Order: sequence, then C-alpha cells, then structure tokens
Amino acid sequence: MKYLSTRGEAANKRFCDILLEGLAPDGGLYLPEIYPRVDVATLARWRDLYHRSPQGYADLAFEILALYIDDIPAEDLRAICRKTYTVEVFGTGEIVPLRHVEDGLWLEALSNGPTLAFKDMAMQLLGNLFEYELARRNGGRGEQLNILGATSGDTGSAAEYAMRGKKGVNVFMTSPHGRMSPFQQAQMFSLQDANIHNLAIQGVFDDCQDIVKAVSNDLDFKRKYKIGTVNSINWARLLAQVVYYFAGYFQASKNESDPVSFTVPSGNFGNVCAGHVARMMGLPIAKLVVATNENDVLDEFFRTGVYRVRGSADTHETSSPSMDISKASNFERFIFDLLGRDGAKTRALFGEQLSRVGVFDLSKDAAFPAATTKYGFVSGKSSHADRLRTIRDSWEQHGLMIDPHTADGLKVAQANRVVGQPMIVLETALPIKFADTIVEALGREPERPAKFAGIEQLPKRVTVLDKDVQAVKDYIVRHVA
Repeated sequence: MKYLSTRGEAANKRFCDILLEGLAPDGGLYLPEIYPRVDVATLARWRDLYHRSPQGYADLAFEILALYIDDIPAEDLRAICRKTYTVEVFGTGEIVPLRHVEDGLWLEALSNGPTLAFKDMAMQLLGNLFEYELARRNGGRGEQLNILGATSGDTGSAAEYAMRGKKGVNVFMTSPHGRMSPFQQAQMFSLQDANIHNLAIQGVFDDCQDIVKAVSNDLDFKRKYKIGTVNSINWARLLAQVVYYFAGYFQASKNESDPVSFTVPSGNFGNVCAGHVARMMGLPIAKLVVATNENDVLDEFFRTGVYRVRGSADTHETSSPSMDISKASNFERFIFDLLGRDGAKTRALFGEQLSRVGVFDLSKDAAFPAATTKYGFVSGKSSHADRLRTIRDSWEQHGLMIDPHTADGLKVAQANRVVGQPMIVLETALPIKFADTIVEALGREPERPAKFAGIEQLPKRVTVLDKDVQAVKDYIVRHVA
C-alpha cells in the first residue's frame, strides 16, 4: 500500500514512512492511493470474527489495518493489536459495546479507555506502533521521536497516557490556556513523567493547531529535532478509528445488506473522516451525520458549500469545549476526495486561499452535491440549551447519563433518523470530564472512577506560553534530550 499527499507533491510513501511524520512535506495530509474495497463475504467473515473470537475487536483491527500496512510483519501487527485492545485496558471484551437508547437509536461506547474519552481508541494503538517502529530503526539501535500535538481537551490526555514512559518518545502537548474543563486539565497537568511536557497557549485551540502545523512545515527544524504528531492529521490515528465503525455496524445490523447511519460530534473532522474511510471501503453506511456545537463551520459547509474559518475572537467558548474548533484540519482529506483527488485544486484551496482570505466556496462547484448524494454527509448543530435538554431527557427517559459532546450528537441524530434503519451515535467521553455541565443539567455530580479521585488537587506540571511558534520551538530545543 502506497500513500500520497492531498496537495499532490508527496507520493509513493509506505505506512511506516508516514507513521512518524504527520504532515506531508508539501503541507498536505496523507491518504492511501486507493481505499481497499471489502466485499460481502469479507464483511460476513469479519462479523463472525468480531462476535466469536476471544479477542474479537483486536482481531478485527488487525484485519482492517493489514489492508493498509504491509511494511510491518503480519504477526507483529497482530500482536500489537492484541496488546492494545484488551479487557484490562478497556474494561469489556466488546471494547466498544452498543447501548440502546430507544427504537433504532444506539450509543456506541468509545470511552472505556484509560482517559475516559474516544481518543484512547486510537492513541493506545499509536503508542504501541510508535514504540515498535522506533525500536527497530537505526539497525535495531532505536531512534528518538519528539511528538508535538494540540488538544482541545481529550487528545492531549489520551496521547500522554499512551506515551508516558514509552522508550524513545517525548510529548510536547499544546492546549488553549484556561479553555479545558478542570478535569481535563488535571488529567494532563498532573502527570509527572519526565517525557511529558504540557504547554498552555494563550489563545484558542486553533492557535495551538496552527503552531503544530507551522512547526511541521519547517522541514529543517522537523528533521533536526525529529518532530512527529499524534493529532488526527496523523494517518495512523485516523486509520485506527475506522475499526470501531465496523464493530458498531456488526452490533447494530443483522446481515451485510442492512444499512446503518452514524452521527458523530465533530470539531476537527477526524472522527467522522474515519467513517468516510469505512464507507469508501464498502461498509454499508447510509448517512454520516456531522454534529457541531455553536462553532458550526462544518455544518455551514454541508448546508451551503461555504467553508469559512473563524478567528480566535469568533470562536465561541461553549459547554462542549472539545468541539470549540473553527478550522477543521482533517476536512482537507474529504475535500481531496470530493474534488476527484485533484491535488493542485486542494492545494489552492487549503494552502493558498484559506491562508489568504479564510474562506472558500464550493456551492457552485459541480462536485458539491456529491457530498450528500455520493458520500452520505448531512449535518446539524446543537446549542447549550439543546445539550442541557438532551442530557436531561436522556437521564429521565432512559437512565443514561451522557457528556455534553455526546448530547450534541444525540440531539442532531434525532433530527436525522430514518424509520427502520439503525442510527448509531458515537459517544465521545464520560460525563465526569464535564461535571459542571452535568450538574447544571441534572443537579447532581456524575460518577467518578476511583482512580481519578481528587485529581484536581494533585500538583501540576504545565508551562504557559504566548501563541508564538518560536516560543514553542525554543521550549522544544531546551528540553530535547
């Protein structure tokens, strides 16, 4: 399997070439040259494997990943998957069990991992892949990787918990200063591991993301200091997320001819982009429903064809903070496919026009209707009042306590259901991560796992920096071993 850049200038790469790289040298994002197609017989075999194998999810993950990864020996890749997706790590053999809400409506539980958020599903695998690949490089003597990431809340803690103590790996994680929930901040900032560095940036998430991209685009710096990324711009992370679409489908459907739809709370477009990949592989997904909060750049695009990024001053601070994003970095992957994989046109939109004027308009482009008709995308948005009402209704009517991001998804899913067709909402986090909003909605505190008792009172290791690329570079230089 070979990989290419969405901007057309980097091609003929293999998986392990891009695993540690993040952005392509031309500033684009990597995608496979083709999406492997899965036939009905393979789907039936995978369904049986997921339900009957003692490590069904891990073995399903191996089957899917092996279609994209041919430069890691199969038995090594299988062992990495089985090491990652265990009952001990995720608390259940199903790994991502479905929970019934009401007729035809399901929640797929993705938050059973170490940091109580869906990001663990990919990050735990990424940590093991990084450690494996770094150890076998340089003639078996190993190499160093310095991970630079940006988080609006959950990516940071998932990455840090997956990478802490990993040989050959340092993590430099940027986050918007004061814009995460107290629990999210405590999860990250309380880690005392020497290879974990938390950088709180005076700005919003998009400022953090811009810094990561700017450093990644400085090729000399990137190569000298061996900079990699764990954000969903990293193809390996997005690939890992494809697996739970298949697992959810196998739980909600009876046979391979039954279509299902998925609703995905979305900010950076990575989670739902994995659904797009699954659909391109042949998984019978009817609709991919993009749910946003008040930061509705994605909803605006799917309704109007206009993609208009917002500046820091126009990015709302909401009660679903992990979706407070107005520049969806993964969106470039979908637009590349939508435009017939035209690298030059994608580069003109994302590499030139967005940086110059902050907007592009595809409403008159002949390709735009295909976003819905060919690729199945629809969208909707949710407000603070909506998510409070959805949290309350879910608890009172079904005994399900959900976090505010999942509530955004559930609200939008209910408006896009089709009678007789399962609709799966991807759960994003456990309620304890956003206790203030749960208390506002229900008048009670959510349950807290015992291992996180008193986490907000633990000593914190964090450095506050201005939203300045050079300041982050200087910090990295000072702390690279």
